[in-house]
Amino acid sequence: MTPQEMVERALEMTGADDRIVIVDEGSTANLRFAGNTLTTNGVARSAQLTVISVTGQGVGVVSRAAVRPEQLADVVAAADRAARDAQPSEDARPLTGPAESAGWGDPAAGTSIGVFGEFAPALGEAFAAAEAGGRRLYGFAEHTVTSTFVGSSSGLRLRHDQPTGRLELNAKSADMKRSAWTGVATRDFTDVDVAALDSSLAQRLDWAKVRIDLPAGRYETLIPPTAVADLMIYLYWSAGAHDAADGRTVFSKPGGGTRVGETLSGSPLRLYSDPAAEGIQCAPFVVAHASSRQSSVFDNGLPLGATDWIADGRLAGLLQTRHSAEATGLPITPAIDNLVMQGPAGGRTLEEMIASTERGLLLTCLWYIREVDPQSLLLTGLTRDGVYLVEHGEVIGEVNNFRFNESPVDLLGRITEIGAARQTLPREWNDYFTRTIMPAVRVPDFNMSTVSQAS
Repeated sequence: MTPQEMVERALEMTGADDRIVIVDEGSTANLRFAGNTLTTNGVARSAQLTVISVTGQGVGVVSRAAVRPEQLADVVAAADRAARDAQPSEDARPLTGPAESAGWGDPAAGTSIGVFGEFAPALGEAFAAAEAGGRRLYGFAEHTVTSTFVGSSSGLRLRHDQPTGRLELNAKSADMKRSAWTGVATRDFTDVDVAALDSSLAQRLDWAKVRIDLPAGRYETLIPPTAVADLMIYLYWSAGAHDAADGRTVFSKPGGGTRVGETLSGSPLRLYSDPAAEGIQCAPFVVAHASSRQSSVFDNGLPLGATDWIADGRLAGLLQTRHSAEATGLPITPAIDNLVMQGPAGGRTLEEMIASTERGLLLTCLWYIREVDPQSLLLTGLTRDGVYLVEHGEVIGEVNNFRFNESPVDLLGRITEIGAARQTLPREWNDYFTRTIMPAVRVPDFNMSTVSQAS
């Protein structure tokens, strides 16, 4: 049974006032390597059916993996029962539609090990170069294509084919005492320059030959795009309008309401999402498998467009469902599966920012990020795989790792330089969110709260 046939058959069944059916079909290809040797490769497939039944204002949601045709009626019946037994949903609204995507009836897209046709030979050459240079490369490459089909009793027939690729590459010295990391996000691996990545790792391992111990404290710090992405993603995930209006978050206005319209940064930075952003394209409509404080199943199929979260340094929007938008009086701005941060035109590269640094720290990435206080969005976490000391425009050695305590919202107000934005891969959150374009930033007083023994 094709995904489209599964949608149609589920919608034809009686038992609910309205119904939304989502079918996700995916395939994943991967390569794993260690010690300059390819260790495993493979391809996996997945399929998930989500049935959302609506009876009155009650909603029932049932998701199952690998549903066979003869099991479809049981899944639909379970969702219908859940809807009849449910309390009225506060986010209940008329379903969206009708709308149909071009290519609705086409087969689900997929990937195969062939996606690495150009990448794998380049990886082999990087292994040889690393071996000759006394380095060991470890990591993995993964490519996933997921076709999502959304149908509803209100006439939705929407689909989106989403390619997602990522490469994580870790280099270690022969004695395993020095380590460096890099990663990239890609749609198809044709734009991945493995030789350049290996060269950058070799440089970082050379920097780490000199070891410098520094105490905890506040340091001028260059935060690279990958680490900026991890911080901004957490900010984005915390920007729910419902929670802000209820006084629960850093975006809550004292005395009630939200901080939309307030200045968060003196820099004219922009944080936004756009389904059509080049290189990080994502679904141009809402796909909600379940309702939460930031999403609503009733919004499935709502069209998405470019949306500013921060514009010219001011908070411009929060994650909104139709329900929360009515409560806050703000525009409907649902979540979008990518994130872009930009500063003024003419931002410098990270290398140029290093060259102009009198004394400061250069980070590689952040790790084990956890929330300490939602009211200020104070986060804690660790540095990892290389913190370097820059003096007079040159990296002079590697320093110890730190635990940090910082709020990304507070950081926005303290940034003194925003570099050129480029596509990057977050280190901490790339299992969940890979589509980001971020700049490097300079912060004059990043809080390294304690020295960490982590490596």
